[in-house]
Order: sequence, then C-alpha cells, then structure tokens
Amino acid sequence: MTVVPSPRQALDDIALCLVFFTRLPLPVFDFRDRRLASAIWAAPIAGLAAALIGAVVYAIGTRLGLPGGPAAALTLAATLLITGCIHEDGLSDVADGFGGGKTREKKLEIMRDSRIGAYGACALGLTLLIRWSALSEFASPAQVLAALIAAHAASRGLFGAFMHLLPAARSDGLSADAGMVSAETAIAGAVLGAVALLTLGLGGAVAALILLGLVFAAFRVLCLSQIGGQTGDTVGALQQLGEIAVLLVASVCLS
Repeated sequence: MTVVPSPRQALDDIALCLVFFTRLPLPVFDFRDRRLASAIWAAPIAGLAAALIGAVVYAIGTRLGLPGGPAAALTLAATLLITGCIHEDGLSDVADGFGGGKTREKKLEIMRDSRIGAYGACALGLTLLIRWSALSEFASPAQVLAALIAAHAASRGLFGAFMHLLPAARSDGLSADAGMVSAETAIAGAVLGAVALLTLGLGGAVAALILLGLVFAAFRVLCLSQIGGQTGDTVGALQQLGEIAVLLVASVCLS
C-alpha cells in the first residue's frame, strides 16, 4: 500500500534531493532514515533550483552588457557549480565504460574508475558545447529562464521511472544504496518534470515530451544491453541527455 507523504515528509524529501543533487549551502537535516528512492520524486525541484540560479546569472550578465555567448557560458558554469558536476561525472563514466569495456564486468569496472578517458572527455566536451550553443541562441533572460526550468526539471523527472524500470546493475554503489523506487514515486517525479515543460508553451512541451520519451527508451535499451541495468552513473548520463533534448527543443520553440 502506498503511503502519501505528509507535508513534513514532503519537505524532507525536497531537502534530501537538494542536499544530494546540489551543492547549495543548506543546513544540516535529520532525514530520519528516509531513503533517496522514496524522495526521488522531488528531483525536479532540485533541477528548478539550479535553473533559477543559472537564469539569474544570465540576467545579470546581459544587464552588464555581455553578449549572448559569454552570458550563456557563465550560466552554464553556474549550473555546473550548483550541481557539483554530479551528472556530468556520470556521463563521462558511462561513455568510458560503454565505449572502452568489452564485457559487462569490465564496463562496470571502468565506470567506477575515477580517471577519465577519451570517450568520457569527448562526451563532456560535446554536452558542454551543445548546451552552450543552445543557450546562446536565446534573445532574452525570460527565454533562458523558461528553457532552463524545462530542461533541468524535466530531465530530473526521468530519474524515478528509470530506477523503477531497470534493475540495479551492481549490488553496491549509489543506485543500489538508494533503494527501490515505487511506481507511484516514479509517476510523481515524471509528472512534476512534465509540468515544467509547459514553460515552452503547449506545442514545445509536447515536442519535448516526445523527444524525452524517445531518449528514455533508447537509453534504457542501451543500458540493459551494455550492463544489464542501471547505476548512479547511468542516471546522471540520462539527465544530461534529457537536458540536451529539452534545450534543443527550446532553442526552436523560444528563439
């Protein structure tokens, strides 16, 4: 039986996701053994926090006379600092593991290695380039705000469904320690992420939702074929792919 979180528990879940997915200077919380799997529905709210800070940086930059390109670069840098590059780290590890490993065990071993290889470096370079180029196309801070909210919240709204639908690829690590995500928790996170897409307008939201669905399905098949499930790194890589997908749609719909 599913237990609806109380208001206090909902606030704890939001705080837990903010602590886990951002580097914001938050006070020390007592989560009373609340696990990330139960709180993952609130991941889009952590994305919203990163989006708002990035949008403020863009607005300040343009207010001071910066053109779109440098302002977009500073915006991207701000979101990287706020999140501690947690998802970029996952993307680079997945690229190295999937690209360099010959067996499932070797892929997982490479993904756990803190060193970065050629595949990981190229993946990081591409994601930064694509996101920067999309952000630099917007003509106003309002457009950047709308795009960032949609991209950061919706991409994190995929976490719960991904962790629910795929088994943990290893018995230890961040994903395994997080616990099992229920269907209700996965749906709640997905709904929050989908609502955030409305900042792109109805047509843009539908287009982004379709593209996110395709990215989700393709990456799910890839993870199952490569390592037989999901890890914390694959969840981070999914966020990066989702963020790129939404930003590309936003660059068409808003600019």
